[in-house]
Amino acid sequence: MNVVYADNNATTQVAKKVLDEMLPYLETYYGNPSSMHTFGGQVAKNIAMAREQTAALLNASPEEILFTSCGTESDSTAIQAAIKSNPDRKHIVTTRVEHPAIKNICEHSAKNEFHVTYVPVDENGTLDLDYLYKNLTDDTAIASIMWANNETGVIFPVEEIAAKVKEKGIVFHTDAVQAVGKIPIDLKNTEIDMLSLSGHKIHAPKGIGALYVKKGTKFSPFLIGGHQEKGRRGGTENVASIIGLGTASELSKNLMEEENTRVKEMRDSLEKGLLERIDNAIVNGGKEKRLPNTTSIAFEYVEGEAILLMMDEFGICASSGSACTSGSLEPSHVLRAMGVPFTAAHGTIRFSLSTYNTMEEVNFIIEKLPPIIEKLRKMSPFWKKNQ
Repeated sequence: MNVVYADNNATTQVAKKVLDEMLPYLETYYGNPSSMHTFGGQVAKNIAMAREQTAALLNASPEEILFTSCGTESDSTAIQAAIKSNPDRKHIVTTRVEHPAIKNICEHSAKNEFHVTYVPVDENGTLDLDYLYKNLTDDTAIASIMWANNETGVIFPVEEIAAKVKEKGIVFHTDAVQAVGKIPIDLKNTEIDMLSLSGHKIHAPKGIGALYVKKGTKFSPFLIGGHQEKGRRGGTENVASIIGLGTASELSKNLMEEENTRVKEMRDSLEKGLLERIDNAIVNGGKEKRLPNTTSIAFEYVEGEAILLMMDEFGICASSGSACTSGSLEPSHVLRAMGVPFTAAHGTIRFSLSTYNTMEEVNFIIEKLPPIIEKLRKMSPFWKKNQ
């Protein structure tokens, strides 16, 4: 069966060039970069190059890039660093629609003497900025606001928010895992203190991420160990994956225009085709300021899990929300925060495309999904009741 992969916000295919660049560091150049001998030292030089490539994607300085194991570690490191560096402050500001990597660390902190303010969103997924700014206090240790939502693709005005937060002398962090590589990011011209990214969202392997830490930001390491990463993260470097992230960052920089043209056109065609053919279907979130590859569509009166299973029979891969919450029977916390009706939230499917997708694949989804929805609605008592 051919696979039509439309779940790129969950993970992406490792690019061929990325894999090719990684393999020598698994087979030939396997030395420890911390070793004094030349065999290991040459590896350290290539880690430095990967750091430069990753920094270039963000328009940051290489010394501001800290390699981690994933976006989740980067997020936890940022929150914990701000808390430890400001021990007298016991308040965190975030949003009601964050990825579980931020949501859960904030909930954990709330059990340990911290107060967390969750900024609400409206029906379009737009942040209530007045509420956010009013809740910045002298007790706030950090404000962590995602750059783009992983489920709806809605983009938040992070640069503007960072400037307001910094006026209050508060550390600002953004989970930019979904934004990096899809929209331009220029960290030299923002007030962002820390930014998280994940390699497997930009065609690098799983198990590698990075945290941007702006020069001058107070920082306390999350992993205590050796001198690696200038003492900011202990542990022998994941060399091959770091090389892969550097290569993927360079590829992403070169492919960003395609993301915002061809990929966006495919996303728009998919959306238009499904909405024209399926009644009682709505797009979740505002359509203007969102990622070019993402659409979240609610098909009322059917179960998302059933849709996914039936699409899977045709090799179509999508998601009912965040991959990190799959298996939960509860509706998405993002859609609940937006006030999406229960009958629609349970039937929501997220499609997320990449430069690897084709218009033929988009047309295949448009062909196969309407009969699936029709079949499921015929079996749905909620659908019959509301007709």
